[in-house]
Amino acid sequence: MKFQRQRREEININLTPLIDVVFLLLIFFMITTTFTRESHLSISLPEAATNAVNAASEIDAIDVVIGAEGQYSVNELPLVTSDALTLRRAVIKLAGEKRDLPFVITADANAKHQSVVTVMDVAGQLGFSRLSIATQKAGD
Repeated sequence: MKFQRQRREEININLTPLIDVVFLLLIFFMITTTFTRESHLSISLPEAATNAVNAASEIDAIDVVIGAEGQYSVNELPLVTSDALTLRRAVIKLAGEKRDLPFVITADANAKHQSVVTVMDVAGQLGFSRLSIATQKAGD
């Protein structure tokens, strides 16, 4: 008796559906990705390497001190309220039309970050470009 041998078909894996799925996933992730545009504020920070203070810069600068409770004082004159409008008026009164004066922010270590941001925002709205944050020498 003669049996016919069954021919075995070659086993092939069709990659077309796999490639289609990969491309669909790629398109899905490209479409659903959100692109955020973040704004950054450039600040020139002073170096705290020396203790020398230029007397001329103290006279011709606006120094805003922020206390631990968020109270403001501009050039050693405390403000009645701690809001942006009062701070803005005090800075305008002190600076007049001069917008090239150095604007120094000194904040207590326990002051809220929002208080510092409010001062920076007021300085930016008024057009001050020489903004700096006072530092304390390490070890003091």
